[in-house]
Amino acid sequence: MIRKIITVLILIPLALIIVMFAVANRAPVLIGFDPFGAQPPMFALVSPLYVALLAALIVGVIIGGAAAWVRQSKWRRRARRLSAELKAAHAETEALRRQLESNHPVPAEKQNSITAIAYRHPSAA
Repeated sequence: MIRKIITVLILIPLALIIVMFAVANRAPVLIGFDPFGAQPPMFALVSPLYVALLAALIVGVIIGGAAAWVRQSKWRRRARRLSAELKAAHAETEALRRQLESNHPVPAEKQNSITAIAYRHPSAA
């Protein structure tokens, strides 16, 4: 609930600022991609200023997200490895539990209790 309130408190003003920026900067600008400054630039694009800035913002978010994803690959790899180890340990535990039950059957009333999996001393049976 608090997360939704904070999101609304941040996103609504941000959206209003973006809309006001877009309305105020509708004039076309020449965006040149010629590093040597030829007049007119060899690679140029005419677009409204807000389109150019929003496109740069979107590209920056995508590049930042990709960089974060690449940096976190080590942690995702470790999580996958630990998950596989945990799954193998659960399978081994279940196999050992079945083997123990086949050697020493447990009464039905004790199967769900902790004593069903507790170690039993050989002289106790």
